[in-house]
Amino acid sequence: MSTSTQIEWTDATWNPVTGCTKITRGCDFCYAERFSERFRNVAGHPFENGFDLTLRPERLTQPLHWRQSKRIFVNSMSDLFHKDVPRPFIDSVFDTMEAADWHTYQVLTKRSSLMTRYLRDRYGAGKAPSHIWLGVSIEDAKNAVRLKHLIVAHASVKFVSFEPLLGSVGKIDLRRIDWAIVGGESGPHSRPMAEKWAIEIRDQCRSAKVAFFFKQWGGFRPKAGGRLLRGREWNQYPKISRNLHVEAAE
Repeated sequence: MSTSTQIEWTDATWNPVTGCTKITRGCDFCYAERFSERFRNVAGHPFENGFDLTLRPERLTQPLHWRQSKRIFVNSMSDLFHKDVPRPFIDSVFDTMEAADWHTYQVLTKRSSLMTRYLRDRYGAGKAPSHIWLGVSIEDAKNAVRLKHLIVAHASVKFVSFEPLLGSVGKIDLRRIDWAIVGGESGPHSRPMAEKWAIEIRDQCRSAKVAFFFKQWGGFRPKAGGRLLRGREWNQYPKISRNLHVEAAE
């Protein structure tokens, strides 16, 4: 677990799995791959194997020892629902999240159908606890199908990360969605994000009363373009009450 992070919408990261493989154009210039591959073949380094998918069982219980409540981004350097992550290992990650319930966990995937199937198998007719937020990453209209999977997923709190936003997503169904994040791509090969793409998501969130968070414009460095959208920062989070009613909150 990293005790600090530069990711604006979370407090800490926890990576019981690292490494991944590309599946859509949103993966083309993956920041996690770029970072990991710098250390390939460096003996003794955590990323000695670069961005190869790697299970890290020694990290499975880390949140249990983190006593101060945190928002924790799970697998910022991978995808928990990658097809090569064994089901028992995913079970162990969820066991820890359920046990260390003083934290809020943010689980984000591009493998939305696998996530939906897993949640159905684990929780049956029920839902994942409200401190485990489940989300999908969508970069353009072509991949908005992941939103359909998320809508039917057995999750109490659902979110979408439109990052890197590489095109218009058009009209989206935000029913039963609690939170939306928008961000532009960063890195040496970053592709620009048009303002109108971000605005159309923001406006749909406002109409649907979905919490909206604008992370960054992106650029060569993540903070190069700042965080202002139409002259203001958007830092909304879903506010979860005991009866699981969800409201947008600054």
